[in-house]
Amino acid sequence: MNKIVRAHFPVEKLPQELRVGLDLTRKATITVELEENGSSDSPMSFLDIFAAREPPFRKKEEIDDDLRADREEWGR
Repeated sequence: MNKIVRAHFPVEKLPQELRVGLDLTRKATITVELEENGSSDSPMSFLDIFAAREPPFRKKEEIDDDLRADREEWGR
């Protein structure tokens, strides 16, 4: 994980939204860390999806049998 720490950073140099309510004559310690999972707007990778699956895991044959039964029920 990437992390940046800047000690004794002038508060007056912070972006406006970070300066709200702070004394502009003081100094601050700034820590910037990237989020673990990245942006929530980014799609999950195949490996993320595969890792997130929950048991019970079905065998290929079980899935095939269910599909065959569905097709027979639908008349195909």
